[in-house]
Amino acid sequence: MILLAILVGTLTAGVGSVWLAAFLSFGVLARYTQHMLSLAAGALLATAFMHLLPEAFETSVDAHSLFLVLLAGLMFFFLLDKAELWHHGHEHSHEHDAAVEQHGDHEHHKHAPTTGIWAVLVGDSVHCFGDGVLIASAFMADLRLGGVAAVAVLAHEVPHHMGDLSVLRSGAADRRTALVKVSLAGAVTALGGLLGYWLVERLQAYLPYFLVVASSSFIYVALADLIPQLQKHLTARETAAQIAWLATGIALVTAVSGLAHGH
Repeated sequence: MILLAILVGTLTAGVGSVWLAAFLSFGVLARYTQHMLSLAAGALLATAFMHLLPEAFETSVDAHSLFLVLLAGLMFFFLLDKAELWHHGHEHSHEHDAAVEQHGDHEHHKHAPTTGIWAVLVGDSVHCFGDGVLIASAFMADLRLGGVAAVAVLAHEVPHHMGDLSVLRSGAADRRTALVKVSLAGAVTALGGLLGYWLVERLQAYLPYFLVVASSSFIYVALADLIPQLQKHLTARETAAQIAWLATGIALVTAVSGLAHGH
């Protein structure tokens, strides 16, 4: 009974939050595609600094160790981005050389700006795995508490997944592909729940590290990929709108995280 409740709760929280985010992003807010990049940056930064890192540092784990993991995570996602760029350049170098010979174009080839897609998916999967362990822990303590935890996770994941979908869409992925990839990452919540059911006491010790690794991916994507795309010469009105959507992303995650902690 408890195992079934954990499975239902984690899938509802992990995948349900993605579909709700997709409904908002592709439906109600679909016409604000450019503004969604600002919202995504705000949501990712707020998720890292207002939700994940505080939870990690509230544990008994040494702060120096957590900062070391954060630094290592940032370096890892930097190298992951480099590998993605190198692969992209290698894949298209022959096509570009042929085009240069044919058209006499001697300008340097410019790579399409990377959007940290793999960093987002890896970080999201780690984050969702941690959420699954937390939900399993709550269900094993009390079924009602587990239900509240699942709803809380679903609520605070919606604005974050809206950011994820925006990042993938900015990387030229179509809506269906973006939804499938983020849904698969969300489904890792169930894996965390199932493993948490069997190994909850042992995995609890590693939760702070999961939270910090997920934080490093969100911070990297926001600062290395999204914020640079927002640094354009804009009118005062466009700049104000950009700041407003950035603040909205921060406010949404902060508000729902506060509600989740309150419950």
